[in-house]
Amino acid sequence: MKTIPYILIGIRFFLAPIIILLSYLKDAESRFIILTLMYIGLLTDIFDGIIARKVGVSSEKLRRLDSQVDLVFWMSLGFAAYFLNPTLIRDEWQSILLIFIMEALCYITSWIKFGKETCTHAWLSKLWGLSLLLAFTYLIGFQTTGWAFNLTIILGFISHLDVIMIILILPKWNYDVPSFYHALRIRRGAERKKTTFFN
Repeated sequence: MKTIPYILIGIRFFLAPIIILLSYLKDAESRFIILTLMYIGLLTDIFDGIIARKVGVSSEKLRRLDSQVDLVFWMSLGFAAYFLNPTLIRDEWQSILLIFIMEALCYITSWIKFGKETCTHAWLSKLWGLSLLLAFTYLIGFQTTGWAFNLTIILGFISHLDVIMIILILPKWNYDVPSFYHALRIRRGAERKKTTFFN
């Protein structure tokens, strides 16, 4: 049971190149397979954390691995969406660039402050993941952007802002911080302990 979370993360990692290869076929069947793999990947992402906590293997190493594989998996879907719908993606390049900039800022801020990548798994990031699922379903399955794409851009900006605030607020690197409010509570708790110690 303790290896299952790692297996689920590994499945998501190996789905990424398959998704990119399928996107080169550019036919209805490959689009359907890509969407199926996307939903399978989402299920592995949901259950790896649940199982890890249940069997007591939810460690820093596992959560960092999970975050990096998530990035690879969703990037593969982004490339697939571009290969399948290059005109649609080019038309929305400014919005997409904004998300890439925000993602880069999260990593840069975390590396500058803590010397390692971010691994917050915040609630808003999970919500953004669900909106990405909708956006890619519309992009890959129906070759359109519309409200689902606009929603994922808005949630993407807000969720990345939340992560940056978490990083800036935390007194030391931590993983699985649900929101900037929880980061504030962690900081205040650390400050109270520090004050108590010196008094």
